[in-house]
Amino acid sequence: MRFILLLLVPFVFSSCALFEEKPRDHLSLAEMSFADLDGWSGNAPLQALDAFRVSCGEIAHKNVNGTLGVGGSVAVWQRACVAATLAPQTEDGARAYFEQYFTPYAASGNDGDEGLFTGYYTPQLQGSLTQIGAFQTPLYQRPSDLIAADLGAFKQDLKGQRIVGKVSGSNFVPYDERAEIARGSLATRAPVLAWVDDPASAFFLEVQGSGLVRLTDGSIMPVGYDAANGRAYVAIGRVLADKGAIDKPVTMPGIRAWLAAHPDQAQQIMNANPSYVFFRRLPDNQILGAEGVALTPGRSLAVDPAFVPLGAPLWLDTVDGQGASLRRLMVAQDTGGAIKGPVRGDVFWGAGEDAAMQAGAMQSRGRYYLLLPKTDAR
Repeated sequence: MRFILLLLVPFVFSSCALFEEKPRDHLSLAEMSFADLDGWSGNAPLQALDAFRVSCGEIAHKNVNGTLGVGGSVAVWQRACVAATLAPQTEDGARAYFEQYFTPYAASGNDGDEGLFTGYYTPQLQGSLTQIGAFQTPLYQRPSDLIAADLGAFKQDLKGQRIVGKVSGSNFVPYDERAEIARGSLATRAPVLAWVDDPASAFFLEVQGSGLVRLTDGSIMPVGYDAANGRAYVAIGRVLADKGAIDKPVTMPGIRAWLAAHPDQAQQIMNANPSYVFFRRLPDNQILGAEGVALTPGRSLAVDPAFVPLGAPLWLDTVDGQGASLRRLMVAQDTGGAIKGPVRGDVFWGAGEDAAMQAGAMQSRGRYYLLLPKTDAR
């Protein structure tokens, strides 16, 4: 059995301009066979193949001499993508394609081969293009003074790391945190995309990363992640649970119910998460993931790109929000502020009430097998 070990050393930027090393995260990949994947022979992978073909549109634009991290050379991925366009449009044909061009690897991290898998969906908010009546909560676009610095440009061993901040006087400082933004610090520094009628809905739009805003004229504006303030994500569900305010397991419906029942405390609790997301209007009414491609309900997975290359297929083995077995082929097409670590994922369930219910209830332990392209596939 062959093993691959990926080490990531994350750094944080402190106010005194020093970089402090955190404990290293490890991703170990152990080569397996498709016969080792529970449920593989009876799965229906055609929808995942279609999602992978969408990702191939992005992979095709990458430098052929580059790499996709642990995924290996771009050239090998591009060869697999060309073959994907020729695969038969049947479940058996899709299964045969993946078996011919990919090898599955069991993933494990610092704490073993199991991790947390959650769900997300496309929320719909009520909004206005002008600040009027109940529409008082802004959805900000990327601020003009927000700067993302590539640390690799300053020090080679920081390649792949970046920090977000702004210039204050002659210093580069951390960007405004949520509490400051809620008090109006961006009023003259960031354009407003739309005004919505509920601060909690705006907060959960950030958690989901994209959504639909129904405007007062009845039209729908799709919005999606454009940038973030660079602050560490803090799960307010954990904050509420630690206070004894809600019971475990923590779910999104439970958090929303608490916020609605405690409007005088809601903003303070939301401010416990200093991370803040800025949005842009999405083209063609499509919900796009961090990879820049349209997401496929039930097949797109948000991952930590420090470990899993965007566009990579993987076999997920967990349970859904209702406790039913969830073994299926997914494609890594998105990221998220709370999606950190080697064995961690967020299943995209789509839009609508059923998707919201499934996503909100999903807090599942599980594992995955990363599919990497064979170098000698023909």
